[in-house]
Amino acid sequence: MSPSNPSVPTPDQPKRVEVAVGIVLRQHEGQEQFLLGSRPQGKPYAGYWEFPGGKIEAGESVEEALRREFEEELGITIGAAEIWRVTEHDYEHALVRLHWCKVRDWQGEFEMREGQQVAWQSLQTTVTPILPGAYPVLEALAQEQQA
Repeated sequence: MSPSNPSVPTPDQPKRVEVAVGIVLRQHEGQEQFLLGSRPQGKPYAGYWEFPGGKIEAGESVEEALRREFEEELGITIGAAEIWRVTEHDYEHALVRLHWCKVRDWQGEFEMREGQQVAWQSLQTTVTPILPGAYPVLEALAQEQQA
């Protein structure tokens, strides 16, 4: 980033992308599970598994972006979503700032509107590969469960 303006990338640095991410949680057979989706073909890291969400558009709050993304990609309407934590991951194509929100309330049936797959997972995930930016949050979820 430029020393005078840290939000302006220099030619040798990737752009910064702000992303709203939802950790959709449910209780199933006494165990907390979360929803992961596969990245669609044609996007960076196609086939990798990730928590659902997407880019925050100009003028949107994190919650507004998350609400829009869930309706567009999964066909559900979410309840309240507050930022739980913020992480950054430096991918090849962009420096991504991830605004993580826990989502426990939603309405509607899941519709995979981008041809993606979804899977309910526990902390011993069975889907691979998982996007590298998700690992710090998986670790934080594990720490919360142990507390």
